[in-house]
Parts: sequence; C-alpha cells; structure tokens
Amino acid sequence: MIEQQPNSDRRRNSAALDEARLRQQAIGVRLRQMFDDVVNEPVPDAFLDILRKADQRSSENG
Repeated sequence: MIEQQPNSDRRRNSAALDEARLRQQAIGVRLRQMFDDVVNEPVPDAFLDILRKADQRSSENG
C-alpha cells in the first residue's frame, strides 16, 4: 500500500529542498568568484623566470 504524505509534510520537504538548492547556488557563485580572483592574480616574476628557464632548456634539448 502506498501511503501519501500530508500536505504539510510535502510543503516542508519542498521548502527544505528549495533551501538546499539556494545554498548550493550561493556556494557555487562564491566558488566561481574565488576562482576568478585567483585566475586574475598576476603571476609572480620569480615564477615567470622559472618558466622561461624551463622553456630555454626544453628548446635546447628538443
């Protein structure tokens, strides 16, 4: 036999799902903002020097 939930229980469950979705959306928005901030940070000169040296070595050996 299939038992039906009372309307109040269904509404409560629906509200909980809506709240969970809103939280997930908010987390997603914040994560995208943080990722964009990191991507837009300048690359440190010391790291660029390391990359240049690695490129020079690979072109010399390749």
